[in-house]
Amino acid sequence: MDHASLEGKVAIVTGGAMGMGEATTRLFAEAGAKVLLADRNEDVGRQVASDIKAGGGTVEFHAVDVSGSDGAKAMVEAAVSTFGRLDVAVNNAAVTPDTHQVHELDEDEFDNIIAINLRGVALCMKYEIGQMIKQGDPGAIVNIASINGLRPQFNSIAYSASKHAVIGMTKVAALENASRGIRVNGVAPGAIDTPMLRGAVERTGGSADDSAGFLSLFNRLGRPEEVAQASLWLASDLSSFVTGETLAVDAGYSNS
Repeated sequence: MDHASLEGKVAIVTGGAMGMGEATTRLFAEAGAKVLLADRNEDVGRQVASDIKAGGGTVEFHAVDVSGSDGAKAMVEAAVSTFGRLDVAVNNAAVTPDTHQVHELDEDEFDNIIAINLRGVALCMKYEIGQMIKQGDPGAIVNIASINGLRPQFNSIAYSASKHAVIGMTKVAALENASRGIRVNGVAPGAIDTPMLRGAVERTGGSADDSAGFLSLFNRLGRPEEVAQASLWLASDLSSFVTGETLAVDAGYSNS
């Protein structure tokens, strides 16, 4: 095999309606996967799924709030009832960074970010891995972290905590499940041109395009498709000897 393929695989992509999640859903469908697009934005999610199906891909939409156990469990059950099994999952659903420094911490904001970005990933893995163990076949999970989990940023105590924790949980899940043939890896995107990034930067009074010069050694924002390609590689058999790693897709920012 000289290219990443998910032919015959069933995949879940959380937060799959916009930005990096949408790009991942589209790329996985192009790579041959049957994809459950899971998102809480029903209107956009259904439209994306419809567009992909019109182009020949196999995608179904599932509305979900990953911060609750019932939602995560029902999502995995929906993938199995729709497509018969689960082979791959990309846990991408997240909310934007904080808007306060530590001494001004907003508890409601903190709790919401932790609930979705941290507990949501943990709950998704709980049921995804449980289904893969039940099947008794190898599987692959990709957790979307952030450069905030590798390098600190201002106004991001909750977001950075959640993304540091995603990287840590990825290592634990990889350790626990390697003997079962289930690989668990992460991707840490940098400054990627998504509505979420632009909204977060604009709330600070800045411009995402103006920020590219110090957020990327390439002096540009990344494209969602560039993150999706990393997730595809980690989800495919091309990365069959890789587990417990978090791949920075950040144009060198975390090392600069």
